[in-house]
Amino acid sequence: MSKRVIRGKKKRSNTGRASIICIALFLLLVLSVQMVRLYQKDQQYVQQIETLNSQVKEQEEKKAQLSEYEGYINTPEYIESTAQDKLGLVHENEIIFREKK
Repeated sequence: MSKRVIRGKKKRSNTGRASIICIALFLLLVLSVQMVRLYQKDQQYVQQIETLNSQVKEQEEKKAQLSEYEGYINTPEYIESTAQDKLGLVHENEIIFREKK
């Protein structure tokens, strides 16, 4: 009778081991899929960061250009040229020649 009990336990332990191995393989597969998804998401974030950094650089360059232009429009030369172009003002003793259309 003791032989029969031992044989039954062997079958159960083999079945148990196979079940554990199947569960472990399933978990390994799920973890691998999640790792791949996280890696892809990380790559998307890296690309987004690069894009945003380039946009920041462009905006900084635009800011520098605008500050230069602001300095230029506060100069007397700009004010004088604008007055001549838009208002038609001239200096004393200045003669303007215009073509007939």
